[in-house]
Amino acid sequence: MIFPAYLLWLFTASFGLVHALSNCSYQAVQEYLGLDKDNIKMTSLRPVLHWRTPTLVLADIYVSSITEMNEKAQTFSPLVYLEMGWVNEFTKWNPADFCGIDHISVPKEMLWIPDITITENIRAEFSTKEPPFLKIKSEGIVAVVEAYTMTSACKMDLHLFPFDIQSCTLTLQSFLHNIDEIKIDAYSNASILTISSKQFFQTQGEWDLVSINMSKAHIQASGRVWDQLTYTITIKRRPLLYVVIFLLPILYFLVLDLACFFIADDGGEKLSFKVTLLLAISVLLLILHDMLPSTSDDLPLIGVYCSGIFTFTAVSLLETILVTFLKTQDVQAIAKLYGKTATASALLDTREGASQRTPDSERSGELCSNTVLQRILTELQNMHQHLLTKETQKQKMTLRWTKVAKAIDKTFTVIYVSSVTWFLQHIWQAWSP
Repeated sequence: MIFPAYLLWLFTASFGLVHALSNCSYQAVQEYLGLDKDNIKMTSLRPVLHWRTPTLVLADIYVSSITEMNEKAQTFSPLVYLEMGWVNEFTKWNPADFCGIDHISVPKEMLWIPDITITENIRAEFSTKEPPFLKIKSEGIVAVVEAYTMTSACKMDLHLFPFDIQSCTLTLQSFLHNIDEIKIDAYSNASILTISSKQFFQTQGEWDLVSINMSKAHIQASGRVWDQLTYTITIKRRPLLYVVIFLLPILYFLVLDLACFFIADDGGEKLSFKVTLLLAISVLLLILHDMLPSTSDDLPLIGVYCSGIFTFTAVSLLETILVTFLKTQDVQAIAKLYGKTATASALLDTREGASQRTPDSERSGELCSNTVLQRILTELQNMHQHLLTKETQKQKMTLRWTKVAKAIDKTFTVIYVSSVTWFLQHIWQAWSP
């Protein structure tokens, strides 16, 4: 009888061991919780024992990279990780009953997930969510991490472009459940989110992450209140590229325009050079128009900067045209005087030469004619002297336009340099933080 009793004890011990080992698997926990894709209680119903108990959802947003900032369309394209956690009152177990298992992972289809979405997302078809599993802890806490590659609306202030700092918001809200059913709150504070996001920031592009802050808000519609959690992502632009390829070239054009005052006004080189500078600035203005939004309420300083330099160059071109016109008037007047004097001199020389070539035999018979010719010659000499005197007087009168042009040029140079210095100083002060 001893042998069968021993066998019975051995069988019982083995069965207990097998039963104990069977409780040491994740499947045992899953079966204990009754998790199944077809379990409506777990997949479709809010996991509370009493329907008046609100579900508290704790959330964190981490910014991994910024793929695009479209100033023209006022959109913001980041890669963010949304981490959420809530309590499911039907998924609790004692870890001691399952060999110390305190957490398991199950597919998303097996449990209820709050419909928390980012309200600023305007291109949901490009969003991605991963991984497809939920993490459940023995206390009933359910956690999920979702990665969003998204494009959201962001109202940008481009007044200081390209030295601007932008703040874009990402708002978490449930559209199905009001505040009596779902409450949203932040799990980590702002400093932790900022430090963690900077550590995992993957891109070294145009933008630097400055900070991440959060705030709570409530919206009311149709007599119901919804809870909102808003994350404000502050980023700063790296302006070096725009300074090198945009701001400095326009400044160089202005310096070249100032250097044009050392070019002589006699030829047309100065005028053609200024026209070339004006066309070059116009091309950069067209590029700037394609970059900035046309519906901006506030004119960006870079627009004031480019328009101001364009205006200075245009006014300088008009001044050059005026000075050239005044000097041309003197040149034309002097040319006319020299033309009249040359004609009178040629006529006088012709008459003197003709009188010298007349034979002596003919002169003796034309004494009366010589007397008349002598008088004509005297009159021509007097007219020639009168024209020379008048030429000198008119030449002095006509050179006054050249003097006026030089005075205008000097005065304009002083005013132009002073205005440009004042303009650049104020633009720099406005751009400085």
